[in-house]
Amino acid sequence: MAVTKAKKNEVLASLIENMKGAKSVGFAQTNKLTVKEFEALRNDLRTVNTSYHLAKKTLIKIAVKEVFNIEIDLEMLPAQIGVICSNDDSIAGLSKTQAYMTRTFDKKAPIQKVTWAACIFEGKLNGLEETQAIASMPSRETLLGRLVGSMQAPLASMARFFDAAAKDMEEKGAKKLSDLSK
Repeated sequence: MAVTKAKKNEVLASLIENMKGAKSVGFAQTNKLTVKEFEALRNDLRTVNTSYHLAKKTLIKIAVKEVFNIEIDLEMLPAQIGVICSNDDSIAGLSKTQAYMTRTFDKKAPIQKVTWAACIFEGKLNGLEETQAIASMPSRETLLGRLVGSMQAPLASMARFFDAAAKDMEEKGAKKLSDLSK
């Protein structure tokens, strides 16, 4: 079905607006997804303030040129391409999509329904290998969670030690440490 020039202008304006606010932009091939799976992916991405748009590759090329001043080769974007714009965390949207890529939809005949094509990360166009490496990194939220966990572990251990020491003193009837030595 042919798309009118007005509709193309509307899609282009939407792409440009979303790319301007994005900290990173990923390009993924999604032509094997069902409508239900596609909606599930979009809902997952919304949880990390990331949008997913489908557009013609020529419109994507124009938007990338206007926003990032990068000339993207359409050879880098095979088949149907979706644009993933991460707004808060530059890695969150890419890693959510990466997690979706590794998901098995059919246990009998596992096929990868979403694949990377390229991404724009920190103002630089990256190919397939670099995109996969960036997308496999943990998001800022995950890293902060790990940091808090590693900081909390010694404190929790010390609290357990003092709790055990207090119970030991209570069992021996001591009110002070000096009472234990007698």
